[in-house]
Amino acid sequence: MMSSNTQKSSHPQRLQQPAQPPRKRIIHAVSLRTRLLWVGGFMGVAALALVARAVDLQFVNQDFYQAQGDQRFLREVPIATTRGMITDRNGEPLAISTPVESIWADPSELTEHPDVYPKLANALGVPLADLKDNLEKHAGKEFMYLRRHMDPDSAEAVVALGIPGIHSQREYKRYYPLGEVMSHVIGYTNVDDHGQEGVELAFDEWLTGKPGAKKVIRDLHGHFVENVDLVSPAIPGRDLALSIDRRLQYLTYRELSEAVRKNNASAGTAVIMDVRTGEILSMVNLPSYNPNARTDNRPSAHRNRAATDVTEPGSVMKVFTIASALESGIVTPDSKFDTNPGSMELSGHVIHDTHNHGLLTTTGILTKSSNVGAAKLSLQMTSAQMYDVFHRFGFGQPTGSGFPGESGGVLPNGRAWSQIQKATIAYGYGVSVTAMQLARGYAAVGNGGRLVTPTFVKGGESPSRAVLDPHIASQLMAMLETVVTPEGTAPQAAVLGYRVGGKTGTARYASGGGYSKIYDSLFIGLVPATNPRLVMVIMIHDPKGSVYYGGLVAAPVFGKVMDGALRLLDVPPDNVQQWYADAANTPAVPAGTPKPMEGDLPPGVDAPPPATPVAPLPTVTDPADAKVGAPAR
Repeated sequence: MMSSNTQKSSHPQRLQQPAQPPRKRIIHAVSLRTRLLWVGGFMGVAALALVARAVDLQFVNQDFYQAQGDQRFLREVPIATTRGMITDRNGEPLAISTPVESIWADPSELTEHPDVYPKLANALGVPLADLKDNLEKHAGKEFMYLRRHMDPDSAEAVVALGIPGIHSQREYKRYYPLGEVMSHVIGYTNVDDHGQEGVELAFDEWLTGKPGAKKVIRDLHGHFVENVDLVSPAIPGRDLALSIDRRLQYLTYRELSEAVRKNNASAGTAVIMDVRTGEILSMVNLPSYNPNARTDNRPSAHRNRAATDVTEPGSVMKVFTIASALESGIVTPDSKFDTNPGSMELSGHVIHDTHNHGLLTTTGILTKSSNVGAAKLSLQMTSAQMYDVFHRFGFGQPTGSGFPGESGGVLPNGRAWSQIQKATIAYGYGVSVTAMQLARGYAAVGNGGRLVTPTFVKGGESPSRAVLDPHIASQLMAMLETVVTPEGTAPQAAVLGYRVGGKTGTARYASGGGYSKIYDSLFIGLVPATNPRLVMVIMIHDPKGSVYYGGLVAAPVFGKVMDGALRLLDVPPDNVQQWYADAANTPAVPAGTPKPMEGDLPPGVDAPPPATPVAPLPTVTDPADAKVGAPAR
């Protein structure tokens, strides 16, 4: 019973106990919900941050970040441009630009691969030691040239090796078709294509183009992936047409080379100028050099002697002395001068002729090239009269051609001339001139007394001014014609079918405060004498053969060059019928035929004995066959 009651009473007690809530399940539900809220909030904030960052990148700081990206992949690279072409007056090329490739490297990248140095040096054609030294000097930099101006095929082979940090760049190199024949006029450019000498330097700004620029994308290895934008187009340089005629240039070079070789001379200079326009048609200097491969670094080979070198010219100045006398009215072409006994003493000095010419007219002073006659003529004038005429003809000042390094020569102030100084200046001592100044002065005589400015540009403006009465200029031309006759000092300057006027000069070379036994042999000629078209100056320095007189050394060059030049320029003979007759009947000059002599001696120097003529040497047909002696001064 008790057990039964006990069981009954215990059950109601369990039913009366209050129910306990499921605490753990509620806590778990709250925790999950909180976590979801936190995660959702975090993701929302992150999304907002991403949106804000995107706005910042795309709108707020777009330019800054675009620039930063461009600095890593976008590059602005130059576009090479060509230098203007130089042509002669007929459009024949004298200087052209050819495309080449230059190999450059990023040293910071290349130096990480020293094992490729031998292969790279072999491909570049440079010594391995030089390559290593060059890379060490540029260590830490991002650019250096390894070799400039390679031919495109060789450069492509280098790049094809796939060496890290090796790249190529398009450039242009100057090429000169006439080589040493035109080198002193044209000059040359440096490795960066800028003029260094000659016309290339004088007209560098005109000839130089303006490089362009473009933007490209480069990959990690520096290779161009895509052209993005053209920043500025490349503007090529402007072409330049010179007054030079390449046919006359080659002809002059050939004959001058032969004269220098034949007379074993140290140097030679020749200039041909148009009398009316002042255009330089030909200018040659020897020794010369090849501007395409400048292995000869002697300054004497690079100088344009016609414009930069001065000399005491000797008897060629007598024409200006006589011009002064005719202008002053103290003489006529037929006035008489007694030159006996072939010498005269003045102020303690003796002035010599090569031999006694006896009684001479004013014209005869030129014909026989009498120093005594020129000195006596000068004593009848004031120093101011002579100086005025010499200065008017352009001596003592640059010609205005614009050629780099041109010399103005030396003309002492006339107020300080002594009697002996005036006398020696009358026949070409005590005054220094260039070949271009002489060409300009004689051109004025042939141009009716009007002085023009030499120019190297075809059709270039060349203003002229009157420096001498046309009638006196005409008288001088007639007097100069007598020089190129059998009775004168330059019969070998004659040109078949044409009347020629000219003047010879043979001068001692100043040295060490005195005069050495080195001679300058000169001839200046005008043709046709009836209506001069061309003037040519020839200077042969230090001829070491058996003859050294201007009429024997320089005058033959004039005759040979002008014989071809007048035909090339279609200048008609003075008398066509006589020209045909003379061409059929003119005999060759036999070897050993006596030649006239003339010489311009400093005061106090005795005249040398007559030279023995020698047989002519064979004519050079190719300038490459001419051997030029070692240069002087």
